[in-house]
Amino acid sequence: MMDGIRVLDLSDERGQLCGMMLADLGAEVVCIEPPEGSNARRHGPFADSIRDPEKSLFWWSYARSKKSAVVDLETETGREQLKALAARFDVVIETETPGRMASMGLGYQDLAALNPGLILVSITPFGQDGPKADWPATDLTVLASGGPLWLTGDHDRAPVRVRVPQAFNHASCEAAVAVLVALAEREHSGLGQHVDVSAQQAVTLATQSDVVAERVGVNGASRYGGGMAIGPVVLRFVYPASDGHVAITHVFGSTIGPATARMMECVFEDGFCDEVMRDKDWVGYAEILGVTETIEDFEAAKAAIAAWTSSKTKEELLRISMERHLLIAPASTPQDAVESEHFKAREFFKQTERPDGEGEVGLPGAWAQFSRFKLREPSPAPRLGQHTAEVLRELETPSTGSASKGGKSDAAPGALPLEGVKILDFMWALAGPMATRILADYGATVIRIESTSRLDVCRTMHPMIEGEGRERAALFHSANAGKKMLTLDLALPEARDIVLDLVRWADVVTEAFVPGTMERLGFGYDALCEIKPDLIMLSTCLMGQTGPLAKFAGYGNLGASVGGFHHMAGWGDRPPAGPYGAYTDYMAPRFNAVALLAALDHKRRTGEGQRVDVAQAEVGLHFLSPALLHYSVNDDVWARAGNRDELLAPHGCYPVAGEDRWVAIGVDGEDDWRALCEVLKASDWAEDSRFQDAALRRENAEALDGLIDEKTRSWSGPELEAALVARGVAAHRVLDSAGLGEDVQLNHRGHFLERQEGALKTVVEGTRSKLSRTPSHVGEAIPTFGADAHWVLTELLGYDDDRLAELAISGVLE
Repeated sequence: MMDGIRVLDLSDERGQLCGMMLADLGAEVVCIEPPEGSNARRHGPFADSIRDPEKSLFWWSYARSKKSAVVDLETETGREQLKALAARFDVVIETETPGRMASMGLGYQDLAALNPGLILVSITPFGQDGPKADWPATDLTVLASGGPLWLTGDHDRAPVRVRVPQAFNHASCEAAVAVLVALAEREHSGLGQHVDVSAQQAVTLATQSDVVAERVGVNGASRYGGGMAIGPVVLRFVYPASDGHVAITHVFGSTIGPATARMMECVFEDGFCDEVMRDKDWVGYAEILGVTETIEDFEAAKAAIAAWTSSKTKEELLRISMERHLLIAPASTPQDAVESEHFKAREFFKQTERPDGEGEVGLPGAWAQFSRFKLREPSPAPRLGQHTAEVLRELETPSTGSASKGGKSDAAPGALPLEGVKILDFMWALAGPMATRILADYGATVIRIESTSRLDVCRTMHPMIEGEGRERAALFHSANAGKKMLTLDLALPEARDIVLDLVRWADVVTEAFVPGTMERLGFGYDALCEIKPDLIMLSTCLMGQTGPLAKFAGYGNLGASVGGFHHMAGWGDRPPAGPYGAYTDYMAPRFNAVALLAALDHKRRTGEGQRVDVAQAEVGLHFLSPALLHYSVNDDVWARAGNRDELLAPHGCYPVAGEDRWVAIGVDGEDDWRALCEVLKASDWAEDSRFQDAALRRENAEALDGLIDEKTRSWSGPELEAALVARGVAAHRVLDSAGLGEDVQLNHRGHFLERQEGALKTVVEGTRSKLSRTPSHVGEAIPTFGADAHWVLTELLGYDDDRLAELAISGVLE
């Protein structure tokens, strides 16, 4: 798709996944490295357990299919070389502290003067401006600042992260979406722009809208190992198996409650509960809990489920889940994922030569499958400077100008980048709707089809604004802001006629059902192509459209579990603790959006539509790639290890004054270490033989954490945070929903958008990337049942009053 697009990747570990996604799409991506190599090469694990920059499995994972050229930006010569290259390339990705590029004469204005079509992507912890723009940060402190850390872990211990760093992968995916949006806009204007991505803002998606809970008058959730606590009610999502653990979507309501009821039937059949427990109202249980059902009754039910799951293996429980349509998935290890028959059937892992030339390695493969073209097969990550001569040789010939200097000017003043793109959206839950929400923010017209008889699960989930009715879920509001809402009874024949008329109108149809559902409804890809030959259809589900587990239905907590995330989050001496919520639903939207934009670009160039298949579990595996390679290369299985880091020490969440209050701290290097000792008035630690370098501090982490705990307890969170940040140490309070709502940086970025219609007040989250020249616009209306039916049917489809009356009488318009 991106053949002919050229990318300079100046990023460190915080942006490599963005460049990888663009390389997978066919772009030429050149890593510009300093003489000592990218900082990303410092990050492990390492092949053969040798701490060598050329053996970094992090680098192997995310620098694949790229080139490497050494350009020393600390020298005038290097800066001039970079400018000359930028004049010939389309995209530059950078992760420097805000202002650093401009101080070297390499800021957006400097480079755009040489190449007006250039797109400069800046990925930073907090964005390009605002009160925290220049704060130091690590994966852990960004997670603390954006909310996911507060929600992950055991209630009686410090918050905990996934062992493989996650925060900047979220930001990198957000950046990849923004690059494709900017490229699409450039086709009309011929101009580039500056893309500003905040990792803090990117990771708020992983709170499942708990970030707005307090802003809409609802208590935020609290972590509770392998589940969540809302007031006195503790929902448990991780249960023991005889050979490990499984994840269960163990909640209630009209959407998920029936699966819970089926599970309780299994528990009864195997003798682990009585008929009374089996026959409780598991659909309406949330309403009776605390009324006719006590907390003790609920705890007894969870104990019965645990006894049942403990009697079976992970594989047995998965088989039962498939047969009985339950919501249970194994908590896979990296070994389980690499050796999965399902991923083998989908040919997901691709064998390629090891970058060090010592055999082969299996890399996670295509994060989307396209019927008209394939993502690039991964090739080995480059050695340091492997392509320097080739890249710089180009500068010996006069520049003919980048292909991006088209000088086009057919964009309407003030137009959004994706205006004119038409999407018919059957998505539900979060992985799909949040993808089309991103495209709506940038101007696409999205018609959202839903039904009152099969409620979108997001309409039933926390945070729920107080009041009556099914329109009060803030999560649903955020996922569907800016869309045109049409509610249909798809069981009626009249609905088919409306849908087919909308298909004729649309460029894209999106759906997120179990494979085969659209075919049963009469809306399969082949059927729709008969009336719209150039249609793009994106299908996204847990395990993909093919393979042994294709029919395995569920939500992102199950996708995360089968992909290995549960095994990676928590404490080594306890069961898995997360990550919080439907975790793959927080990664998949960006991959879905990138896949849609890629397919739209292919259609623009060729006139061809196509079918696109995105599997949540496969998307998630890219966020765990270093751990998967660690097993494949070193035959070693990473597991959860609290907040231990492979590079930084000390590294963790430390208690401060107040109940359940914490500050996340990540010490990178000896300057940070000495600063920490001085702030905590513990100069003797700097002389302690156990703590003389990072390796020794990691080796003696338990003792060191105990010493730090004793010191930090006397500090208030804001005071300790401020003192450490002032000394250049990455630190951030672990923010809960209330803290997020008050956060000065999120508010500066305009993350919280208030919306009101009548008596209903809500808050939706803002767009997580900022484009300098064509910023996004988030719709003003609150998405409610059938709110835009009249507009869709009359203005868009041209139905007259008689036709509307017929449809009203038929009952098709719910």
